[in-house]
Amino acid sequence: MPRIKIDLPESFAFATEIPIYINHINYGNHLDNSALLALVSEARVRFFKALGYSELDVEGVGIIVADVAAQYRAEAFHGETMVIEMAANDFNKYGCDLVWRLTDQASGREVARGKHGIMFFDYAARKPTAAPAAFVAKVGG
Repeated sequence: MPRIKIDLPESFAFATEIPIYINHINYGNHLDNSALLALVSEARVRFFKALGYSELDVEGVGIIVADVAAQYRAEAFHGETMVIEMAANDFNKYGCDLVWRLTDQASGREVARGKHGIMFFDYAARKPTAAPAAFVAKVGG
């Protein structure tokens, strides 16, 4: 079976720092895979907030995560601070990909990279909706 390969942009529009707490660590004494997704989810909330949005209100509509892919590059450990970078790309009628990279702040070691495919969603009507043009313009789509 072919391995997942995530291509990253040359630059990221957003970065945030998040420390690794003890509850992020698994029995292997490194960052747990489920905790990785939780860290990226926190970064995603911060990404939207930096743009003046929330995940429930992007120009009047919300988002849902349609798919996730991750590629692990190195271990991460308790006490390290991760720099999580994020950018939007691969736009389509209903959404885009949010690509991300985690690196250790102190060493610059890349820990993981991935993408979350998001779809814009009208929660009142319970159906997908077109990507808001103002959001696409704001993030460079």
